[in-house]
Amino acid sequence: MTSWVPAEFTAALPEIFVALAAMALLLIGAFRGDSQTRTSGWFAVAVLIVAGGLVAGTAASPGSAFGGMFVADAFARFTKILVLTGTALAVILSISYIEREDMARFEYPVLFLFATVGMMMMISANDLIALYVGLELQSLALYVAAAFRRDSLRSSEAGLKYFVLGALASGMLLYGASLVYGFAGTTSFAGIAKSLGANPGNIGALVGLVFIMAGLAFKISAVPFHMWTPDVYEGAPTSVTAFFAVAPKVAALSLFVRVLVGPFGSIVAQWQQIIVAIAILSMVLGAFAAIKQTNIKRLMAYSSIGNVGYMLVGLAAGTEAGVRGMLIYLAIYLAMTVGTFACILAMRVHGRAVEGLDDLKGLGRNRPALALVLAVFMFSMAGIPPLAGFFGKYFVFLAAVQAGMFALAVIGVLASVVAAFYYLRIVKIMYFDEPADAFDRLPGREVGVVMTVTGLFIALFLIIPGPMLHAAAVAAKSLFPG
Repeated sequence: MTSWVPAEFTAALPEIFVALAAMALLLIGAFRGDSQTRTSGWFAVAVLIVAGGLVAGTAASPGSAFGGMFVADAFARFTKILVLTGTALAVILSISYIEREDMARFEYPVLFLFATVGMMMMISANDLIALYVGLELQSLALYVAAAFRRDSLRSSEAGLKYFVLGALASGMLLYGASLVYGFAGTTSFAGIAKSLGANPGNIGALVGLVFIMAGLAFKISAVPFHMWTPDVYEGAPTSVTAFFAVAPKVAALSLFVRVLVGPFGSIVAQWQQIIVAIAILSMVLGAFAAIKQTNIKRLMAYSSIGNVGYMLVGLAAGTEAGVRGMLIYLAIYLAMTVGTFACILAMRVHGRAVEGLDDLKGLGRNRPALALVLAVFMFSMAGIPPLAGFFGKYFVFLAAVQAGMFALAVIGVLASVVAAFYYLRIVKIMYFDEPADAFDRLPGREVGVVMTVTGLFIALFLIIPGPMLHAAAVAAKSLFPG
């Protein structure tokens, strides 16, 4: 399939394709202006679909590129397809939104594509330098996207907060990488693993790892590096928030797994306790802080923090089963979150977007179909069987129990019970409170399609879970070849 591509670049063909397409779209936009924003959006979706096909095609020829700094394996394929899916769905949701909100500018889908290139590089990083380059390419595009609505004070504030705190996190990560390089003598993941295998008590490298973990914890909005999340989620345009909540989170969590299981896999006992602490703090804060929220985007921000905690439970186990459970949770989380944000984008009354929980009053009578879909997502996030969200939590908690981490699993279950309160409160508001103003009709056919597809995935996951479970198992196994 790729005989016309130099062997060195075959593994990185999807990234090269997306980067070239993004630059072509940028040039087209510069010449044709903002009048073709809808066309540009659908072109970006087509690019992401083709890139997904190229990623799947690398299964026949897995390997590395750029002197071993870039690796294409089953783990990278699985998570890249999740990133491409999340980005494509976010672009589809934004096509009608940016037209209604007077944000139609050709740069919008270009930023998403450049961020996606960075995310794919992060996932395949096999060297600290490649890791940092991918991370910064993603971050620079996201800083601009957060502040995309230039005439909005909240959007500008969100972009500035994300930029300042993101720069601090990047500095911490870069300092940690320099320490690891100084004490291990290499930036290669394989070289670091070899160095730590020979000298597992290398204190300098361990300190460097702590700084790297702090930088990555910011990118996944894990406690105590979560402070940016509620403000950015609330202030950024809703379609941008939907993107923030899925694709970058998948990429950063995947990078977290690759860094800890790969070069630092021989010192799992040292980093495991940090992951356990971060997971517990994230689950607890995500459960309790969301209870008082009245803005649904801020509530989703705290929900996202809690979900990161649950996924880190799988990583904390430090086993193949734990990584498998985390990957399954990531896929289910992506569908739940995109579907929920599709519902949020549909929340318009008299032509204006609304974000308050009180605006959902009586939705079950005013818009029964929308209320039903949103209820499915809320029940799934609460972990109620037989919806997909239950299985996501089941697999990560099972991995923790199998690893002997009973206290962590119990805390996770209790936090999930607390979090169920605010998810079920939304259902109660929709079906049992006195009706408020009825929502307008769906603001675009695309929103309805995304809601339907993701809702069916969540509701019917129990019927055909096999392909997803098998793909996650193959992806996890590639990180544990022994």
